[in-house]
Amino acid sequence: MNNERLKFLPVSPEDLAERGISEPDFVFVSGDAYVDHASFAAAILGRLLEAHGYTVAILAQPDWHTTDDFKKFGRPKLGFLVSAGAMDSMVSNYTANNKPRSEDDYAHGGEKGHRPDHALLVYVQKIRESFKGVNVVIGGIEASLRRTSHYDYWSNTVKKSVLLDSKADLLIYGMGEHAILEIAAQLKAGKTAREIRDVRGTCWYTGKESDLPEKDFIMLPSYEEVSKNTPECKENFARSYLVQEENTDAINGKALIEKADSRFVVQNPASLPLTQEEMDSLYKLPFMRKWHPDYDGPAANGKSGVPALSEVKFSLTSCRGCYGACSFCAITFHQGRRIQSRSHESLIEEAKLMTEDADFKGYIHDVGGPTANFRKDACKFQKERGACQNKDCLGVNPCKNVEVSHKDYVDLLQKLRALPKVKKVFIRSGIRFDYLMMDKDRTFFYELCKHHISGQLKVAPEHVSDSVLKLMRKSTHKVYEEFSAEYARINKELGLKQYLVPYYIAGHPGAGLKEALETALYLKKTGFVPDQVQDFYPTPGSLATCMYYTGFNPHEKKADGHLAEVYVARGGRERRLQRALLQFNRRENKPLVIEALKSIGRMDALKILY
Repeated sequence: MNNERLKFLPVSPEDLAERGISEPDFVFVSGDAYVDHASFAAAILGRLLEAHGYTVAILAQPDWHTTDDFKKFGRPKLGFLVSAGAMDSMVSNYTANNKPRSEDDYAHGGEKGHRPDHALLVYVQKIRESFKGVNVVIGGIEASLRRTSHYDYWSNTVKKSVLLDSKADLLIYGMGEHAILEIAAQLKAGKTAREIRDVRGTCWYTGKESDLPEKDFIMLPSYEEVSKNTPECKENFARSYLVQEENTDAINGKALIEKADSRFVVQNPASLPLTQEEMDSLYKLPFMRKWHPDYDGPAANGKSGVPALSEVKFSLTSCRGCYGACSFCAITFHQGRRIQSRSHESLIEEAKLMTEDADFKGYIHDVGGPTANFRKDACKFQKERGACQNKDCLGVNPCKNVEVSHKDYVDLLQKLRALPKVKKVFIRSGIRFDYLMMDKDRTFFYELCKHHISGQLKVAPEHVSDSVLKLMRKSTHKVYEEFSAEYARINKELGLKQYLVPYYIAGHPGAGLKEALETALYLKKTGFVPDQVQDFYPTPGSLATCMYYTGFNPHEKKADGHLAEVYVARGGRERRLQRALLQFNRRENKPLVIEALKSIGRMDALKILY
C-alpha cells in the first residue's frame, strides 16, 4: 500500500486491515469528499478522536441508493457519526431560486450528484437498514440549523427537528469538538447514545414528560403551534425563534424544550467556547492538508481533486464566532457570538508549513474567519456574563461597551509578512467595515490598503436603504459612505489605485421595489454597478429566514402586543425585478427595470438610470 495513503484516515476496509483494525470505533459518514484539512469537519473531528485513542473510518459521499457502502466497514464498536457536509445539502444542491446547481465544490472533480437532498435523513435511513440498534449521532451545519422546528424553503413547509425526522439517537449542534469527545467517552463506558442526556451542545429526545429537566429550561411553542400556515402559528414561530436566538450563549443560555406530537426534543445549553490552547491544539493535529489520494485520478466529468480545497489550502483560520450577527447569516446560531481565536504562534507555525508545500507561490490567501477583523470578544463582560441576550454589539446602534482594537491583528499580520518565502498576505474574509470605522487608530486601515489587498477590496454593505439595513442588523448607509471616502483618501495618500467591490442582496425581508430603486440610484451616482447580486436565500437558522417565512419581525412589537409585520418579496417575479434594478446597466434588464418603475410609479427615474 502507498505509504502516503497510510497517513490519511482510513477510507476502505483495506485501509483498516493495513492498520491492524478489525472494526473501527466510529464510522464518520460525510456528504463531502474527504479532504484531510482542518477546514473540513470529517478531518478535524476524525483527527481529534484519533488523537484521543479512538479509531475512525471515513465514509465520504456514500452511494445512498443501496446499503452496500454503509455496510463496508461492518458494525462500528461505538457508532456512526453523520454529517451532511460543510453546507446544508439543500443549499449545496440548489440555488437561491431553487434551481439545481451544476456542480458541487465539495465532491470529486466538483461533480454534482454525489450528495442526496436532505442528506441526514437519507444517510441515517440507510444506516438503520444496515444495522439494527446501532448508535447514530448526527451533527454538522445541517443538523445544527435544523435542530428544532424550522422553515424548509424548498418544500415551503415547517419541518420538525431533524433529530426526530432522521430517527438518529443524538444531535450535536455547534462546532462539536467538546461534545464529540464527551459522547465518545460515555459510549466507550457502555452507555447507548439514547441514554446520553447531559452533554452541552447536544439535543436529545424522549417520549416521557417525566424525563424532562426539572428547572432552568424554557418550553418553546410546540411543533403543532408553529407549523400551520396561519397568522397565529407564524407569529408563534417568530416568537419561538427569538427565544432560541436569545439562548445560544453557553453562559447565559438555558435548556430549551420543544414538543412534537408525543415526543419532546431537549436542547441542552451550548458547548463552552474553545480556549485558545484548545483551538491551537486542534490545528496541530497531523493533517495532510490534501484531498485523499483516491481523488487524484479523474472523476466521471474528467476533472480530478476536490475544488473546495483551493479556497482554503493557503489560508489561515484565525478565529471562530461572530458578534456581527447579520440577520441573513446563521453563523451566530451555529458558532455563537463569542470570539475564539488562535495564538500567533499557532498561526505562524501553520504558515511555515504552507511555505514548504510544493504548490506554494508565496501568497497566503487569507487570514480570518467569519469576520476577519474580529480577534477577541466584543467586550470585557462577555467572558463572565456571555453575549447579551437582547442587545446587539454592532448594527445601527453599536453598543457603547464594544472594545475596538485591531492591534493584535496588525501584529499578527506583520509577523506573517516577515516570514521567509512569503511575498504577500491577503485578507479575503469579510471585513466588518463599521467596526473598522469605530477604530480611531487608523493603523490597520493603512496596513490593509498597503499590504493586504491587490487592486480591490470586497466589502458587503448589502443595501442602501436604512430601513432594510436595520432589519439586516447592518450599520447605516452613512457609515458605508464614510468608510468608502476614507478608503479612497488612504489609497490616494499611499499613491495606490485600488477600488471597492461592494456586494448587495436583492429580495431581503423588508426590501421592496422602492428600496431596490433607492439602491439603484445610489449605484448610478457612484458609477459602480455590481457584476453579481445575491438573491436572498432563506436557509434554515437565520433571523432573515424567520422573517421571510412568517412576515413578522420577532424583535419589534406593535402597540397591541403583536409582532410588527415585515414586507417580504415572494415569488420569482419580484425577486427578478429587484435584481434587475440593481443591475440596471445590463441591456437585457431594461424591460424589467421599466416594469418595476411602472409598478411603483417612478418612471421619472428611467431618465436618471439611462
